[in-house]
Amino acid sequence: MEIKDILSSDCTSCAVQGTSKKRILETISLIAAEKIDGIDQTTILNSLVSREKMGSTGIGNGIALPHGRLAGLKDVVAILITSDPSINFDAVDNCPVDIFFAILVPEDKAAGHLQTLATIATKLSDKEVLKRIRCAEDNGQLYEAIVA
Repeated sequence: MEIKDILSSDCTSCAVQGTSKKRILETISLIAAEKIDGIDQTTILNSLVSREKMGSTGIGNGIALPHGRLAGLKDVVAILITSDPSINFDAVDNCPVDIFFAILVPEDKAAGHLQTLATIATKLSDKEVLKRIRCAEDNGQLYEAIVA
């Protein structure tokens, strides 16, 4: 699997003015709801919040991988946003987060999402990729930074 298989350019948002974990998850949900037919923003937000209640998806180094399962979703949908400024996301290293790569997976295909998360985490462990993401000045540059 490649990132471009699950992330489209219309699901990236650069330098979002997020002020809290909830606001970032609301932004992710709004972007996803515009992409996904038949599933509303509240349902998406509830899925992401439910997962966060089990433990933060902030993996350290300023990165979070929010994810949720959705009934009725046909294919995996990814959303990539950066925030300015970084926000407290209860990450494992207690550092603020500025890169959020969210995935939403069909409820009946949840087993495969761990491999998807691993692929994303590997990509985001590349210092050059992180530098390109953090230097992106618009949504197009952000998309190119992760799929290149």
